[in-house]
Amino acid sequence: MAKAPRSLAGEVVAITGGARGIGRATAAALIAQGARVAIGDIDAELAQRTAAELGSGAIGLALDVTDSASFERFLEQTEARVGPLDILINNAGIMPIGPFVEETEATAARMVDINLHGVITGSKLAIKRFAPRRRGHVVNIASMAGKTGVPGGATYCATKHGVFGLSDSLRQELRGSGIDISVVMPIGVNTELYSGAAQIRGFKTPEPEDVAKAIVDALQTRRFEVYVPKTMNATVRLTALLPRRVSDAVAKVLKADQTLTVPDRRARAAYDARIVETVAAGQRRTSAKPEAVVERSNAGQPQEEPV
Repeated sequence: MAKAPRSLAGEVVAITGGARGIGRATAAALIAQGARVAIGDIDAELAQRTAAELGSGAIGLALDVTDSASFERFLEQTEARVGPLDILINNAGIMPIGPFVEETEATAARMVDINLHGVITGSKLAIKRFAPRRRGHVVNIASMAGKTGVPGGATYCATKHGVFGLSDSLRQELRGSGIDISVVMPIGVNTELYSGAAQIRGFKTPEPEDVAKAIVDALQTRRFEVYVPKTMNATVRLTALLPRRVSDAVAKVLKADQTLTVPDRRARAAYDARIVETVAAGQRRTSAKPEAVVERSNAGQPQEEPV
């Protein structure tokens, strides 16, 4: 007999990158299930506005997933204002695209910092809260790019492979602990992040609400591996059995090798502009770090008098 779906009514859920796109749609879907939601986003004003629009007691908070202190503060504020954390959804991510050798070091570093290190940080902070209670659920949003390689998105693919590897390792490490892990892998979704990119031939572009529905289902069933659309599950497993030469030929037929190499830059302009700002913010933070470290290391030490 199949188990009854887990009720999400009253569950406290924190969502990173929750002010727009998949994050916002997921917040709405969980509120519809009776969950209590905290939306975290680098754009604090937009997070608060989104929470107000969704209603039902949702709150919007500032969150920089690349800063562990900011992440800790986000979870502390969530628990203080909403209640003990039950579910963390690591959704924040960016996708600059283009030829690998033309990608700047700053862009690559920012992608790894947000897409992978942010997920590592959030998962660790959430699991520390869940462990004493022997219950909790972490949902990591990866991508189909976490199961294959995509020309034009090499570093992005690397971060999403990392998210899948992290999730699978945690699933095994936490077996029997009462803590669940899920990893959600959509194909390109109709959000600003995927704007101007082509879709795989034969597959309809999912909407954020489709991914949100899959996340709700993963939480209710405690399923680990989730594909959007579901048919990608069979496609991935079948492709894995094929010789590399054949699987590459299949990708060519489906035009999967062109999804990120021939984007419509005009349609992607607004997102590209945000990426420039995001990368610049990461550079400012990095350049400020050495001074902060020196100040901390010199704290309480006698200072030399100027000569």
